[in-house]
Amino acid sequence: MSTTTTSPLFAPITVAGRKLAHRVVMAPMTRARSSQPGDVPNTMNARYYAQRASAALIVTEASQISPQGKGYSFTPGIYSPEQVAGWRLVTDAVHAAGGRIFLQLWHVGRMSHPEFHNGELPVAPSAVPFDAQIWKVDPATGVGAMFDCPTPRALTRDGIKGVVNDFRLAARNAMDAGFDGVEVHGANGYLVDQFLRTTSNTRTDEYGGSRENRLRFLKEVVNAVADEVGAERTAIRLAPFLTARGMACPDILPTILEATEFLQARGVAYLHLVEADWDDAPQFTEKFRQDIRARFTRPIIVAGNYDEARAEWVLSSGYADLVAFGRPFVANPDLPRRLAEGLPLSALDGSTLFGGDERGYSDYSASPEAEVFVGDQDAVSLS
Repeated sequence: MSTTTTSPLFAPITVAGRKLAHRVVMAPMTRARSSQPGDVPNTMNARYYAQRASAALIVTEASQISPQGKGYSFTPGIYSPEQVAGWRLVTDAVHAAGGRIFLQLWHVGRMSHPEFHNGELPVAPSAVPFDAQIWKVDPATGVGAMFDCPTPRALTRDGIKGVVNDFRLAARNAMDAGFDGVEVHGANGYLVDQFLRTTSNTRTDEYGGSRENRLRFLKEVVNAVADEVGAERTAIRLAPFLTARGMACPDILPTILEATEFLQARGVAYLHLVEADWDDAPQFTEKFRQDIRARFTRPIIVAGNYDEARAEWVLSSGYADLVAFGRPFVANPDLPRRLAEGLPLSALDGSTLFGGDERGYSDYSASPEAEVFVGDQDAVSLS
């Protein structure tokens, strides 16, 4: 059984200038429960996140930065006044419960469907066919299902500049909504990730070809966001070992290592590394963990099927500073307390993950044996 005095999960830390009592982060997870029309966050969302405010940090579900950035039904946005007001309900509730919360900024790129874009094809670095599906609700039946993604259309240079500006505006909107910071979604085969990989980016202009060119879009997005809201409120999520969705790029690891050097120099709040979480996925190598850490001395968050033992190993090894949990946090709103005291974990109802109402969302209970977890209030800082 873990205790706050023996487990590295419960050592305090400071991230983005905020004192965090422990290192158990709530990972971003798409839940598809925004109000329609308009993809507006609501009071149910506020209740869900506030219930989990004992996380060291909450990273919200991904939120599209523009209508063009949408790829799944009922996901929230951060580009309209109504969405900003809806997210303010969430941040107020989380802060009232003593939590810290970053908004994940999302443009899905080619991971989308024409139905979300008035019949137009989704955009991407290049018009390359690929094999992937998105979750979409049939308006006639109200039932969600998986649909194949079409071959996208390539962004023009002006289109790229427009998307970079959309990231900047979305970051400003997030600050207006009361968030403590933003995390750029650069992982899992979405638009930033698509620019990084030779399999999805076959451009011959300044955004494609060489490693430097494929990194250009990521750098422009991070710079735009950091210039708008401050590097200390800017973070990014990357997925080095992703191979699904047509993303098996032979040059991705050195590309991400080079990106990491830029992110270290830029002074971002943290780097969030998502590890593949399906059974036969490529494993993060210890060599790559060492290479990342050698280049990035600021806080690193890792996520991907971590249990308590693996979390303690990665922290004790110095390869990460915080560990994000997804599904366990869905079913256990007081997860930090349960881990700290060795309390049993509730099982997840996977059928309720996407879409729906309170069931399988905000109706999971805290442990009857646990009160509100606050942890150790002393904190240490990482540069």
